[in-house]
Amino acid sequence: MNVENEFSYNYFQYSIVDHVFTFGYAAMAAGLVYFLVTSSSSLPRYRLSSALSAVVMVSAFLELLVISLQWQRSFVWDGTAFVVGDELFGNGYRYMNWSIDVPVLLVQMLIVLGVTGVAFRRGVVLFVAAGLAMVYTGYVGQYYEVDRSAPFWVWGAVSTVFFAVILVLVWRTVYGNVERMPAEVRPMVKAVFWLLAISWMLYPGAYLMPAIWDSADGVVARQITYTVADVTSKVVYGVLLSAIAVRVSKLEGFGAARDSISTIPRGGVTDVDAPGRV
Repeated sequence: MNVENEFSYNYFQYSIVDHVFTFGYAAMAAGLVYFLVTSSSSLPRYRLSSALSAVVMVSAFLELLVISLQWQRSFVWDGTAFVVGDELFGNGYRYMNWSIDVPVLLVQMLIVLGVTGVAFRRGVVLFVAAGLAMVYTGYVGQYYEVDRSAPFWVWGAVSTVFFAVILVLVWRTVYGNVERMPAEVRPMVKAVFWLLAISWMLYPGAYLMPAIWDSADGVVARQITYTVADVTSKVVYGVLLSAIAVRVSKLEGFGAARDSISTIPRGGVTDVDAPGRV
């Protein structure tokens, strides 16, 4: 049982969480449209990253929609506050979603940074293994958050170790390949690491929220933290990778021929352009 079921909520507390969930899945829906519309704006070798971003958006949209509906079903208005009803609220859906999204987000980075061959395969194995280990150990730990017994701390610590491993791998991937990228996009490439590191650091804070702020207000802060982390680490992160791919593609001449054709007036050569005409 998660700590959300330990409290009753006034109208404002309940509504804020409900609205935050709506913001979350609306952001994922908007991200899905963006990645589908812009997928052809970069070279073919980058388009798998856009497809993977779309996968992340669908996965996160469904998870946030389900958790939003569960929040609405789990608490009922008794005339003075929203109290626990017949169904319990659970954050486990988040972890199932992360078990899909975390490996996919990390593989996207390998694609956009141009990692290939043995290095790519090794990176995929390490990222998937460390990512799933981080998610599933945290998933086990969150079941002990109400009494905050030893498993809550032990599994949380183990999950944090895998998180640190991922940060090291991401650092090596980003800063090991940044010099191979065009100078114009290197600041954006470095920003990938910092965006991922900062946004993912919000998750341990949300995990520990029951121990830091054990109240209804703490639950509100926790759900805001989780959702902000989801939006920044998925939508904003995906947009940043897409921007890098588009910029590199343009620097390599992608779209130049199409742009030059689009400048020719419809109907062919004009009188002014035709040879021998005044």
